[in-house]
Amino acid sequence: MRGLKISERFKSTQVHALNSSETSGGSSSSRRRRRSNGSSSGVVSLVLSKAKPRNKTTSEVGNLVVPLQLPSTDTIEPSIEPYLKPINLVEALAELYYRLECCPQSQKASICIEQYSLLRGIGDQKLLRRCLRTARQNAEDVLSKVVLSSWLRFERREDELEGVSSMECGGCILECPKLNLVNGFSPFSVNDKCQCPKESKQENITESSLFLPYEEKDISFCIGDEEIHCVRWRMAELSDPFKAMLYGGFAESQMRKIDFTKGGICSKGMKAVELYSRTKRLDSFCPLTLLELLSFANRFCCEEMKSSCDSHLASNVDNIDDALILIEYGFEERAPLLVASCLQVLLRELPSSLYNLNVMKLFCSSGAKERLAMVGYDSFLLYCFLSQVAMEESMVSKTTTMLLQRLEECALERWQKALAYHQLGCVLLERKEYKHAQHCFEAAADSGHVYSVAGLARTKHKQGQPYSAYKLISSLIFEHKPAGWMYQERAIYNMGREKIIDLDAATELDPSLSFPYKYRALAKVEEKQIKDGISELDKIIGFKLSADCLELRAWLFIALQDYESAVRDIRAMLTLEPSYITLQGKVTGKYLLHLLSQEVQRKSQAECWMQLYEQWSSVDDVGSLAIIHQMLENEPGKSLLEFRQSLLLLRLNCQKAALCSLRMARNHCSSMQERLIYEGWILYDTGYRDEALARAERSIAIQKSFEAFFLKAYVLADTSLNPESSSYVTELLESALKCPSDGLRKGQALNNLGSIYVDCGKLDLAKSCYKNALAIRHTRAHQGLARVYHQKNQRKAAYDEMTKLISKADSNASAYEKRSEYCDREMAKVDLDVATQLDPLRTYPYRYRAAVMMDEQKETEAVAELSKAINFKPDMQMLHLRAAFYESMGDLSSALQDCQAALCLDPNHTDTLDLYQRAQKLRFQS
Repeated sequence: MRGLKISERFKSTQVHALNSSETSGGSSSSRRRRRSNGSSSGVVSLVLSKAKPRNKTTSEVGNLVVPLQLPSTDTIEPSIEPYLKPINLVEALAELYYRLECCPQSQKASICIEQYSLLRGIGDQKLLRRCLRTARQNAEDVLSKVVLSSWLRFERREDELEGVSSMECGGCILECPKLNLVNGFSPFSVNDKCQCPKESKQENITESSLFLPYEEKDISFCIGDEEIHCVRWRMAELSDPFKAMLYGGFAESQMRKIDFTKGGICSKGMKAVELYSRTKRLDSFCPLTLLELLSFANRFCCEEMKSSCDSHLASNVDNIDDALILIEYGFEERAPLLVASCLQVLLRELPSSLYNLNVMKLFCSSGAKERLAMVGYDSFLLYCFLSQVAMEESMVSKTTTMLLQRLEECALERWQKALAYHQLGCVLLERKEYKHAQHCFEAAADSGHVYSVAGLARTKHKQGQPYSAYKLISSLIFEHKPAGWMYQERAIYNMGREKIIDLDAATELDPSLSFPYKYRALAKVEEKQIKDGISELDKIIGFKLSADCLELRAWLFIALQDYESAVRDIRAMLTLEPSYITLQGKVTGKYLLHLLSQEVQRKSQAECWMQLYEQWSSVDDVGSLAIIHQMLENEPGKSLLEFRQSLLLLRLNCQKAALCSLRMARNHCSSMQERLIYEGWILYDTGYRDEALARAERSIAIQKSFEAFFLKAYVLADTSLNPESSSYVTELLESALKCPSDGLRKGQALNNLGSIYVDCGKLDLAKSCYKNALAIRHTRAHQGLARVYHQKNQRKAAYDEMTKLISKADSNASAYEKRSEYCDREMAKVDLDVATQLDPLRTYPYRYRAAVMMDEQKETEAVAELSKAINFKPDMQMLHLRAAFYESMGDLSSALQDCQAALCLDPNHTDTLDLYQRAQKLRFQS
């Protein structure tokens, strides 16, 4: 790759794309002819036109040509994913569910973290959050509670919310910083609300404010020239050593004055000890005195005092500076609550605390595990969380490497060792430390993680042993049930036609793998078929949006001089990852956008709104993302636009990016009423339904608005609606439609209202809603209108309505899927085959085809159809259906396994629970 070098002295810059022959010369007609054929040698040159400077000769004016070579088939490769990837995920999930059913509560938190680690490869954020919440609910010890609540906070990225303190209780009882410091199982449910924000701060208690009975002080402790008068029996109660000294066979038992100068405590501290001996309270003491009392209690085995000091100090840690100081005292005095409280502050400040050298010294040093072990906190869970945060921040930093080394030291169980070694191998591979990475992948494979063999093969390949790498992966394919990643990995070490065959097999087994599409696209480019390369990338971008595929497609558009399309893709790419760096770390996406934007006409905000309506109505989600990105460039920090951006990202299943946009909308909004709405959506999208509803109601109380009513209606509708609740949701949506908003949002509200009317049997009202939505170009209303016609037994009209949607929508896989419901079986099969071709991750077509096969007594084929999709997308509904098929075939073992795997994904799915219990009963009877 050649770096992009641009002189700052050139005031205007123009960007052109040329192939290599164009750069070296040739007639303009031949250049135009080559461009029209869509051919290229793979070199894209940015021609930067110098502005003619004043008072300079013409010879100083010219073009600066900067060739930027496209990635080639020889330079790209897939990454090794830093997740657990079992050979048989269904079997692994079933086994986990069985263990969760049978284990005592004390083991559930650990199994939930194992479940979390297994499910990370699926990428469903809601599933992962549920694992963490269940783990926190079943956590018994303080450290686990601290880590898991901090983890949940990090998953929501509350650190990005302005004005929110890291130690603030958000109202969820399982995440309350104060309750985290209480040992034992929490007697609360996941949705219980915390009352601690309503608690008033306790006033300091002094001796004069206490009503204490008179007791004769019959002994004095002398420290220097000062005497501290005490009650002998009260002091004796502090610990067995004091009792022995004051009432045993020691000389002090006969003394009224005891020289305590060498007792390791000052006179002020001893006065505090005396007061505590009578009151058992610590409220009036400053932190320094409390630390002295803690040390004293430790030295003289005053367990009750030590516990009280530990707890009191722990309750007052609220910032990183104090935490870093107090944790040292906690280690020295073996004060577990104080250490846990300090850790809580540090963990709730992640990821920013990763960049504090003192924090990282605490966690990363070679003696970190031993120090944490002093208070029983040498925890795999702690380092599992820390290393995940570090990997998300940087896969190549030294901090990440050291945290993973500590994780490996804490690993006890086989799966923990496999995860630690595999992740460390992935990081070392990224750091190009191939020999060390090889050892880690070997250790992970020895711990039973077969996927780590892919990492082992990659390290051998990097060390000049491609044949050894090829043999390793070939043996996997021979010994195990083949998976898409196996063929993808072997393709790296294969050549010619065999490479393409392996990549096609990888796509057949797992169409969600992006590398085969990228490779085939670049292979087309190298054959001077750029447009065919773009078409190949279109396939995966159509159902799985990713920054790397958008970047590659943008470069191909640049090669064709289609700058409008290139800018669109780069804007969409930056929406997903604002800090994205293109060309293998050479150029930032923002700078590339800056260069290319000069080749396209800049639109006003009004023109952008018009284009947004066009793209929204044509269901062009990538185009809509791009235009909103441009609108935010025109009006930075516009919360309304950031909210629209989040809605699009959610539709595209980009959950992390969507939540990021929501957080930005919340931070940039101008009123409390608006902020409550965005906070409500954040809470709803992260599983806190009741809190989201409360935010909507507070917003409505401040000011009635479309978005507040819509949020409340949406949250309430996310349950099984009865006639009464349906009526209330209808009222809320009607109220929303009376409030000011634009056509894009009102179209959505009309569509939702129509859906509820259909559910209630009010078909004429529903039809009116859908017609009104279509009148303001909400194209998806065709689907609702088709449903109305279907309910009225007008099947042909329903089919025609879906055909209209298919003709208008750029993204129409769901429309083909829905149209299949309104035609005969053969036509339905054709539509569903098209839906699968456009979006192979949609599960309904597989379930339909399998059901048809079962009707035709093709049991083996039906199971195979479901298995094909389950192998790359273990969906709960498909697992349930396959379990039902197995039950009908008499294969109860397989039925039970699929039920367990499905319940591992959704433990409350009623139909699967019924099927599971029925299969268990049948198996017992047999």
